[in-house]
Amino acid sequence: MTPTSPPTGTEAASSQPPLRLLLLASSYWPEHSPPQRRWYSLVSHLRERAWSVSVVCPVAHYGPGPDYSETTRGRAWRRQTGFLGEQIHRVPFLFVGDHRTGKLLDQLVSAAASAVRGCLTGRQDVVVVTAPSLPLLASALVVARVKGVPLVVEMRDAWPNLAEDASVVRGGSRSLVNRAVVSVQNRADLVVTVTQGFARTLRERGVRNVVTVRNGILLERTPQLPPPPVERDVLRVLYLGNHGESQSLDRLVRAAHLAGDAVELTLVGQGSQKPALKELARELGVNVRFLPPEYRELVFARYQATDSIVICLRDDWKSFEDTIPSKTYEVLAVGRHITAVVRGEAAHVLAEAGEGDIVGSDPKEIAALWLALAADRSLLLTHGSGREWVRHNADYADLAVHYDQHLRDTVREHTRACGAGLLPRAARLARSLRCSLRAPSPASAWTGRAGASPSAGPRGTGQPVAGFHPASERTAGGVGA
Repeated sequence: MTPTSPPTGTEAASSQPPLRLLLLASSYWPEHSPPQRRWYSLVSHLRERAWSVSVVCPVAHYGPGPDYSETTRGRAWRRQTGFLGEQIHRVPFLFVGDHRTGKLLDQLVSAAASAVRGCLTGRQDVVVVTAPSLPLLASALVVARVKGVPLVVEMRDAWPNLAEDASVVRGGSRSLVNRAVVSVQNRADLVVTVTQGFARTLRERGVRNVVTVRNGILLERTPQLPPPPVERDVLRVLYLGNHGESQSLDRLVRAAHLAGDAVELTLVGQGSQKPALKELARELGVNVRFLPPEYRELVFARYQATDSIVICLRDDWKSFEDTIPSKTYEVLAVGRHITAVVRGEAAHVLAEAGEGDIVGSDPKEIAALWLALAADRSLLLTHGSGREWVRHNADYADLAVHYDQHLRDTVREHTRACGAGLLPRAARLARSLRCSLRAPSPASAWTGRAGASPSAGPRGTGQPVAGFHPASERTAGGVGA
């Protein structure tokens, strides 16, 4: 598929024909997670561009956001209307803990239910599935084939490379999972990545029709903050996000221990590694503040009270060279100094944007940077280039336009012949059976009511039926010739 330049402006949006999208996701509103934030922003703009959107997702149970309640979380097998006018179809879940095995079981149950529910959501023009739930990829392929519509696979992470780095699967199961993920990627009509590096990896692997639509932010809703104060007794450092294996936040705790009283470290969020991080802080005797997740205006207030914000990924997983933490664009836009413990494409983006200090993962290097910032606070000042970079590369108002065009191109170029899906075929067969059962038998068609002859008119009046000529029919048949 050859990408085309997308139309812009409200006039172009209103001229687009209406289309129907079915999104399969493992997390959606009112949960608060990277895929939820991405798709809630995209759906808002796609709705403006004449898309009718249906979402199949589990009952909200992981990472509850500010809108979370017993009403908004939904009920299994029920439909609810979202704030954006989208139709949300909820499926069951099985939450047995915030660890690998528990998450896998949860994803398997929800993916199986999503395959069933997705087939029963009516007609759509395209099916989109957003990873990281690997079982959900297979469910989306089933739904797309059953409905006979194109499949778009959105790879938010570098799967299956990440599964190998994280040792999510081992032994023979590793090969099986790899083949399954690659098989779905190869069968998709379009694969969307959030980084250019992973798009190159997929193309080198032979995957066709790969495009990149970055993560981003709604720039109009993201304030540009004033600079931090020129004088402050302590350097305030903030990490806000997931506390999981991917971030390896123990390096920050150890760096804060080495920096001593010159640095005040705050970790905001939740994740599987948070208990271990608290225990490490107690063992080292370092004063680290651990706070629960915060949202919306509270996040920007937290940014404003901070001197440097940490963007962090572990450096011993090769797949992270093609990964950009989702908070990167927001932090660039607000205008705060960035302590960037990243490499690969994430480091390239920060260097291109001209903001932040990229530092190695050794706690000594991190502590040295923080001590230098504490000693010379002029190093904390930003130049506004980060926000400008986001304006041109990561504003959802523009990203949604590109996504819209890619989806429309996919529908136009890859939609299967009418009735090619299993459901259309089944519906066509059912209609044929109903028609055959309702149609009169040949004998009754000739006899009509008792005593009526084939040449009789309506209700046996004796008037010939229009167009029926008994003599000519017999002659034409050759019997009376």
